[in-house]
Amino acid sequence: MNQLPADAPPMFHLLAKPSGSTCNIDCTYCFFLSKEALYPNEKSRMSLDTLEVYIKQLLESHRTPEVTVAWQGGEPSLMRLEFFKRSVEIVEKYRRSNQNVQHTFQTNGLLLDDDWCRFFKKHNFLIGLSVDGPREIHDKYRLDRRGHGTFDKVMKGWKFLLKHKVDFNILCTVNAANQYRGRDVYRFFRDELKTNWIQFIPIVERATEDTLEIANKGWSEQPGEKRLLYTQTGSLVTERTVGGRQYGQFLIDVFEEWVRKDVGEVFVQMFDVTLEAYFGRHLLCIHAPSCGYGPALEHNGDLYSCDHFVEPKFKLGNIHETHMLDLIASPQQRKFGMDKYDTLTAQCKRCEVKQLCNGGCPKDRFALSRDGEEGQNYLCEGLELFYKHTQPAMRTMAQLLNQNLAPSDIVKLYASDDAKRKPEDLCTCGSGKIFSVCHGDDLRISK
Repeated sequence: MNQLPADAPPMFHLLAKPSGSTCNIDCTYCFFLSKEALYPNEKSRMSLDTLEVYIKQLLESHRTPEVTVAWQGGEPSLMRLEFFKRSVEIVEKYRRSNQNVQHTFQTNGLLLDDDWCRFFKKHNFLIGLSVDGPREIHDKYRLDRRGHGTFDKVMKGWKFLLKHKVDFNILCTVNAANQYRGRDVYRFFRDELKTNWIQFIPIVERATEDTLEIANKGWSEQPGEKRLLYTQTGSLVTERTVGGRQYGQFLIDVFEEWVRKDVGEVFVQMFDVTLEAYFGRHLLCIHAPSCGYGPALEHNGDLYSCDHFVEPKFKLGNIHETHMLDLIASPQQRKFGMDKYDTLTAQCKRCEVKQLCNGGCPKDRFALSRDGEEGQNYLCEGLELFYKHTQPAMRTMAQLLNQNLAPSDIVKLYASDDAKRKPEDLCTCGSGKIFSVCHGDDLRISK
């Protein structure tokens, strides 16, 4: 572009959905399946023309050397490998000499094979593999179209990633099926899947009194029933939704395992961004003071304010008609981003962990505050619990960094404290269990 629009951000993280909401599995909690209703008469496949417009505009829009081309769905692998080979070619066509382009790809893993993984490795793709935990947890909601669990098929895909030494992260939803199993889930990822990077995503599915019964059945088409389009409305939640307090306790359960053994070895996104917040840096939009820098691109070039707000009133325009940077810098999008800060409840404003949380994601702000004010985050109780629980450890790690020491030195401090505990002491995670059968179960604590 010849001239930058006013308020143009130097960078942003766009999620492109080349196959729209189309997926080859039928996860019960996946509200994005319902987005098919936005394009009822279209085949949700990105054309090569839209692909080129998207990549060209993305590279033009960034004034930072780092640019991420992020593919999501639905299931992006439904586009076939040739589409992504072409995307890499287009990146090289338009990439400026000072631009470093990172390719990311979120997948359920079912279609991965040698060809896919050779391609990923060759072009340094970072893969996000969706797994919710061990088989009995994963197969609760991550089902195929016949209602069967997908765990075995996902593990085949995981083996291909390992075989070709492709960099991958685990993306795990926290839901009603695993909310009490944080340590088990974490250990499975660390010990069985050999991952060193994990992202936990809370499942929060909103509904109204009129839609709750249908929503509890899932978001795919229900025979003989009206198809719902999921929107961020309603103050009720589905039976699959993680409890607010339970989400915080899940994170604490993982943290207590991680801080004793894995700091510097395993990276959990929530822990990383929390530590960064102690230095005033907010690397994740969910807990930043404002947002609006994470738009979503549909298969036909429609651009929406956010991946969680792909619904008509949050459509910014189409990149075939208006350059994406003009859309992202538009008053509509800037208001969307600042509304996050401007609509904080009084409870949030006076909260002692506000600088870490900043009210959380706007999509989850549908509960009542302790004062009875609308717009409190549904997950607030759990987030507050997590931030307060981890505050001493986070401050210690921040001090270590300020002294040019490794945050992993905290593992030794925890070991020293644990050596003073009695096996019958209550565990520090708050589970109510005694230490020797909870987070001290394999530390061989002596009396």
